[in-house]
Amino acid sequence: MGYYPGYYFDPTYILVLIGAVLCLGASGLVNSTFSKFSKVRSASGLTGEETARRILSLAGLHDVRVVHVAGSLTDHYDPRTKTVNLSDPVFSSGSISAISVAAHECGHAIQHAHAYFPLTFRSTLVPVANLGSTLAWPLIIIGLIFTSQTGSLMISLGILAFSLSVLFQLVTLPVEFDASHRALKMLEGNNIVPADELGYSQKVLGAAALTYVASAAASLLQLLRLVILFGGRRND
Repeated sequence: MGYYPGYYFDPTYILVLIGAVLCLGASGLVNSTFSKFSKVRSASGLTGEETARRILSLAGLHDVRVVHVAGSLTDHYDPRTKTVNLSDPVFSSGSISAISVAAHECGHAIQHAHAYFPLTFRSTLVPVANLGSTLAWPLIIIGLIFTSQTGSLMISLGILAFSLSVLFQLVTLPVEFDASHRALKMLEGNNIVPADELGYSQKVLGAAALTYVASAAASLLQLLRLVILFGGRRND
């Protein structure tokens, strides 16, 4: 027989708890690291905007614009509009954190220009992953209502749908790591930051990368939980 959650302690919640702790820890680390190095001004004197413009120019990406967006840590590269979007604490700031984040987003622009496969693959996964995360639990819940093969099929489809969102999280990892690697190369190779500041940039980008690792780990743990909870039902 399959294992079903009921009105008692579900030991698989431990997996969810571990995932939540990982995400909270990573989020706390990136916020504290960003805040710490936001107080350290780079000797280059460049702002996040100026850093982004210089990197894009050096990379030959003259068709990519640098745009100011509201919010904090809302920085991102939009391949549809070819814009590097920098948030309030990054756009006009000359801190190590601002320069590092701006360079990272330019790393994504360079990936896009060079047709970096993991980025292209991730972009194709976006609609599928969004649909999967939306349908996963409704399909599983509907499947639990039925005791026939129809129910087992619905549960299987639900787990498959959730797996697509997990796949998106996993594909995101090499994309983010590579963007940070490109950023550090541009910062160092073009003397945008002095050598003694490069280690600070590595800390900022490393902390940011951990949030993606934690998110992927949490998704994998949730997928494992679904398999433990409903795998027996699928085999009945």
